[in-house]
Amino acid sequence: MSYTFVGLDHVQLAAPAGCEEEARAFYGELIGLPELPKPLNLQKRGGVWFQCGKHEIHIGVEADFKPARKAHPGFEVNDLPALRAKFIEAGRSIVEDEQIEGRLRFHTEDPFGNRLEFIEFF
Repeated sequence: MSYTFVGLDHVQLAAPAGCEEEARAFYGELIGLPELPKPLNLQKRGGVWFQCGKHEIHIGVEADFKPARKAHPGFEVNDLPALRAKFIEAGRSIVEDEQIEGRLRFHTEDPFGNRLEFIEFF
């Protein structure tokens, strides 16, 4: 085989048209991800991009949008209890799930109903 995989560049989550300000409030302000400028040729499509460590999260506009309830990104976080507290303080619901050996985790939804998982390894 002449090629190898390096990792993931980005994960795209779908959202309804007009989602940009709500996405900025959730992913940018609440979670604290820096916004990235979209390439000029893609700006007409709507949506917004964020930096997540060395990866990117792309919130893309989808006609006939339906949230992803099962498929989801898993965000690796340092100090998961602090993030959990921030969500609770902001009135966001969190779902505790069965723990997996070596990691703490919980789920929540973004403002569009997409499932998100947050994980801390120990």
